Amino acid sequence: MFEIGSTIARVIPAVVLAAGLSSRMGRPKAALPLGDDETFLTRIVRTFTDAGVDDVVVVVGHEADAVRAAFDRSGLAARFVHNAAFSSGQLSSLLAGLRAIDRPGVEAMLLTLVDVPLVQESTIRAVLDRYRHTHAPIVRPTNGSRHGHPVLIDRSVFDALSHADPDAGAKAIVRAHASSAGEVVVEDEGAFTDVDTPEEYARLKSEI
Repeated sequence: MFEIGSTIARVIPAVVLAAGLSSRMGRPKAALPLGDDETFLTRIVRTFTDAGVDDVVVVVGHEADAVRAAFDRSGLAARFVHNAAFSSGQLSSLLAGLRAIDRPGVEAMLLTLVDVPLVQESTIRAVLDRYRHTHAPIVRPTNGSRHGHPVLIDRSVFDALSHADPDAGAKAIVRAHASSAGEVVVEDEGAFTDVDTPEEYARLKSEI
């Protein structure tokens, strides 16, 4: 469906990992309210869409129906993929998302976590711009020693991800392919704000 005549359009989909147990939060983070009728998940999908990403895949698992129902009320467009093996770890969800987006014409994917909801549109655009200028295999936001989301992964790394050690996960693959060319310095605290506990959620709500 991405073919124009004999030319395949080059696309960069986004994958949002939202399948986890949210055990420290005690309820699905994807459906947590974020003000102005938003949830963590709707904010992330809306931001990707505003940044020009046409294909957003959300990987769900734990309480998938509740997450999907909360999202459907937004009217936003996203594809949902269910990872039945979500309890085996985050890598299984990443690979479920990768299988959903990998097709002719896909040159890379953007990857983020549902517990990083406040990343700005400008950060996503900066990551995409850096990739288009350098084609670095990994492109990610940085600030000092911190690395944030989303992480752009070139398709040349897809095979390594597919064969990653489940115990090590994707982080080892990302680190092995990271380079200075793919480091994008941003002042966006949302790219580095990971919300995992009720206390962090309460603090986040008080600041927005």
